[in-house]
Amino acid sequence: MTAVAGEAKHARRRAGRPPQALLSSSRITRAALKLVGQDGYKGLTMAALAKSLNVAPSALYNHVRSKQDVLLLVEDHLMGRVDVSAFGTRPWAEAVRVWAHSYRDVFAGHLPLIPVIALLPVTNAPATITMYEAVTRGFLDAGWPPETVIDAVVALESFIYGSAYDANAPADIFDAGDMAPAAPSFSAAVARRGGGAAVRGRTGGDPADAPEPAVQARNDADAAFTLGLNALVAGLAATREAKMPPFGTNATV
Repeated sequence: MTAVAGEAKHARRRAGRPPQALLSSSRITRAALKLVGQDGYKGLTMAALAKSLNVAPSALYNHVRSKQDVLLLVEDHLMGRVDVSAFGTRPWAEAVRVWAHSYRDVFAGHLPLIPVIALLPVTNAPATITMYEAVTRGFLDAGWPPETVIDAVVALESFIYGSAYDANAPADIFDAGDMAPAAPSFSAAVARRGGGAAVRGRTGGDPADAPEPAVQARNDADAAFTLGLNALVAGLAATREAKMPPFGTNATV
């Protein structure tokens, strides 16, 4: 083989190679999120994921060892989108509200993953641990005793995850239908929710006054979330104050 022919053959082999790795963590994460969005959590299998990426399962296993690894990638991606920037720059109560609103909004768009991620260990998930570190530091800087911080965070997360579901609830979720006469107090309270704007459209007023169902549902969910979050933050603040030692002493509770 001449030198020229050898160089030409070598060039042809190099041209046939992909310029970059076919798979990456980010590409696997995006595909996994898309699968869950289309088919729910049960639709996320390693076989389905490999098929959606147009690769053999063996190629996928070169990057992730199991479905657990895929879930860690997904968890880290979502937690990395939660805004923790207010901790350390704003008062504690305001920082918690910013974090909680962002947290709820992120997971309101990924409901099928809540039952999974809520129970998924944070082990080896860097963005998730970074998020929790920022929140923990914010609590500690605000005077929270270290032994109470995680319990407070879990209490907030329980409310946040439930509120993410409520953000997707239909506008008529509390419509009693034919049972309304048997529950007059409840039905009246539902009718007055949100200032009664939606009711005006349903009970003879100008239909143009009523917001679209999706908008009304979102407004109701936002109002409920704000009310509950404010109450929870106030209660947690009171708990923190009760556990702090008296000013000027070294007493511990």
